[in-house]
Order: sequence, then structure tokens, then C-alpha cells
Amino acid sequence: MSSAVVPDHPWLLPGSLVPARAARRTPRDWFVDGLLFLIALGWVLLAHDDAVSGRPEFALNAGPSWLAEIDLFVGLLAAAALWLRRRWPVGLAVATAPLTLFSVTSGAVLLVVLFTVLVHRPLAVGLTLVGWHLATALPFIAVRPDPAMPFWAAVAWTVLFIGIVVAWALFVRARRQLVLSLRDRAERAEAEQQLRLDQARNLERGRIAREMHDVLAHRISLLSLHAGALEFRPDAPPEEVARAAGVIRASAHAALQDLREVIGVLRAETGSEATPERPQPTLGDVPALVAESRDAGVRVSVIDEVTEPAGVPAAIGRSAYRIVQEGLTNARKHAPGAVVTVRLAGGPGEGLAVDIRNPWPVGGPAAAIPGTGTGLVGVAERVTLAGGRVDHGRNADGDFRLAAWLPWASA
Repeated sequence: MSSAVVPDHPWLLPGSLVPARAARRTPRDWFVDGLLFLIALGWVLLAHDDAVSGRPEFALNAGPSWLAEIDLFVGLLAAAALWLRRRWPVGLAVATAPLTLFSVTSGAVLLVVLFTVLVHRPLAVGLTLVGWHLATALPFIAVRPDPAMPFWAAVAWTVLFIGIVVAWALFVRARRQLVLSLRDRAERAEAEQQLRLDQARNLERGRIAREMHDVLAHRISLLSLHAGALEFRPDAPPEEVARAAGVIRASAHAALQDLREVIGVLRAETGSEATPERPQPTLGDVPALVAESRDAGVRVSVIDEVTEPAGVPAAIGRSAYRIVQEGLTNARKHAPGAVVTVRLAGGPGEGLAVDIRNPWPVGGPAAAIPGTGTGLVGVAERVTLAGGRVDHGRNADGDFRLAAWLPWASA
């Protein structure tokens, strides 16, 4: 997964919207908390001053005279407790819940706590607190009645203030959830895009690895075959030695060229100019492949029964070429001296059949040629991706057979 994107100006956002600072206050949080504390403190002093004055403007002196002093102390404690609202909003709400029955000075604090719980905690907890505020409105007005306003009018104003706070809190809550949802979707989209890029990269590397295996295994097997011939026939005529050395030199040069191109593709960066790949082989290059093996001393018999060889799709022809290449390479490795029969048949609408077989070797090969053991696996994967089928192994006649069928749609 990709790391969360940090906005350009995180100090302007709430801490809950800044992933890197989710557990700490941002400068905006400190400003808002300080402002709310000052407002709550100002309300405490204003309410107490009005309660002890001779002509109160808000009629907050209703009730026993000693209640005003207790209310001042309670209001100051509640205002100081506002600094804890981000860390323990529910605990603060529970601790201040009894104040809704009698305290006037903590009214601003109670509304701020209600707002905080509705925004930051599950909706069920916030609605429970709203229900508590509505249920205690009647006892509060009974204990601290407003002589300038009828009872039910005071209840209506209290409910109106609570409703405004609830609506505002729900709006802020919905907006923050929307922002978090959009950010999560953006992060997931970025992660999925990166995953698609990684998969494409791996597929391309797998394709290059298959091509490298097919080409280099063919070249190196030819090298080993000619070198083995020189090793076992040191008394060969100079003409044959020179011819074998020439083939070895040409095969080594071709192998190095193929390896250089593969390494160049692996090193090339996306979007950079790189040396274009050589034209990929097609079905028309199979005769040259067979001739190359015959020059190395392999006896190859070809049966070509393809009705329209010029109409073979490039991808199907390339796959057929690689299958024949792998079959000849395996025959040189494991059955030196055996006659290899290559049969190509098919046409548009019926598909292209590739059949390579050779007698099962008696004993071990004269010269062991190392291999990765993944050639047939690569052939099977190539044929499967092309939508065909492949079969290999020893048949009833005792021959080793590599057979594949590739789809060839009709025109």
C-alpha cells in the first residue's frame, strides 16, 4: 500500500484529517481549543456576574443564593476540562452530564462537549447524549426558572439551541467522513495502479526470461555440440576443425548479441529511448532453424503440411517457432545422434499443430549439456496464453513427443 498523502498545509486542517498527526493537535486544533476555552470562560464569568447582580439581564439568579457560588466553581472546572475533550470526549460527557440539571455557567461547555461527541464518536453514543440533554431540560428549567419567559417557551428555546448544535455537528461529521472516504479511495486507487504496474513489469520480465531461455539454450546447445565433436575427434581433418570452429565462433557471437539485447531491455527505463528489438521469428523462419541444427550434425526430418503458411498470424507463428526451437534443443541435449521429426500441419479455422518427436535415448547422452529444466514449462505457459494445448512425454511407440496445438482463426 502507498503511504498516505500529506496535504500542503496540514496546520489548517483538524488533526483527524491529517494522517501523519492523527494523535496530536494541529495548530488549527490549538487555536480552536483555545478559542472555545476563552468563550466558555467568558460565559462562566458573564453568567455568574449576572446571577449576583441586582438587576440580572438574563434572569440567571433564580434559585437559592448559595447555588450561584457553587455554579461558579463548577463552571470554572468544566471550562478547564474542555482541554480534555479531544482525548476523552465520552468520559468528559459522562462527568459533566449531572451539570445539565442545575448549572447555568457550564452551559457553553455542555454544548461544546455535545458537539464533540456527535462529531468524533459513534452516532449511537452522540444521540444518547442528545436524549439526556432533552430529558434534563424540564428539571433544569424547574430548578432555574426564567421569570421573564413562560415555562414552555423556555423549554422551546432550550430545545432549539440543542437542535442547532446537533444539526451543525452532524454536518461537520458528514463532511469529515466524506473527506476521509475520498482520501481512502484515492489511496486505494494509487495502490491498485502501482500493483498493476508491478504486474505488468513482472509479466514483461517473464516474457523476456522466456525469450532468453529459448534463444540462449538453442545457441549454447549448438556450441556444446560442436565443442564436443572437437573434443572426441582431435584427429579430425583441418577443414572440419576450421568449420566447427567457425560455427562455434558464429554461435557464440549470436549468443552474446542476444544476451546484450536482453540486458539492454532490462536496463532500459520506461519512456526512454532504447535500441529497438530485432524482428521476432515467425513460422517462415523454421527452415533456417532446422538448417542450423543440421549444420551442427543433428538429423532432422521436416514434414510441412500447412495449407496457407503465409497467412499464419505473427503471434501463432512465433509460438510455433519457439516450440520447434525447444524441441530441437531438447533433442540435442538428451538424445544426441537421434533422428528428430518435425511435423507442421493445419490451416485457417482448424488451428496449427506442431509435433516434434525423437527416439527415446538408450543410456545417457554422450556429453551432458546443463539446462534450467524450465523449457517445457515455458512452452506450456506460452501455448496456454495463446489459447492452445500442449502435451509432452514418452508415447506408446517409445518416442519422446512434444505436441502442441495453437488456434488459427479463419479469415
